[in-house]
Amino acid sequence: MRDFIGSPVIRWVALLLLCAAYLQGGFDKAVDFGSAIAEMEHFGLSPPKLFAVATIALEFGASLLILSGFYRWLGALALAMFTVMATFMAARFWELPPPQRIPAANTFFEHLGLAGGFLLVAWHDLRERRAAST
Repeated sequence: MRDFIGSPVIRWVALLLLCAAYLQGGFDKAVDFGSAIAEMEHFGLSPPKLFAVATIALEFGASLLILSGFYRWLGALALAMFTVMATFMAARFWELPPPQRIPAANTFFEHLGLAGGFLLVAWHDLRERRAAST
């Protein structure tokens, strides 16, 4: 069992699952760019077109770094920071009335957990690189 869980294929699938929301989000924004711009406007980001393009590039680019292993730590840190910033912008549960607060709080803390997962990926990748260079 240890060999199976520790296999490179399982590791890559785990990284793919971690990046899935960002790959899907980047794809959806790229396919429906008008909605991506509207989302940026909704959150008060200006200029919205620039933020939409930057978000698509970040979601795809950082995910590809993670999946390819090329500067995996950098892609993971980028998605961790992006996730924390977006979470504080989009899931402000403390501002909502009680019926809406619980699902928004769940979303908020799930996203913090996702950011933590990316921080672990960055930490592990940097640790592996350090061990390989000694």
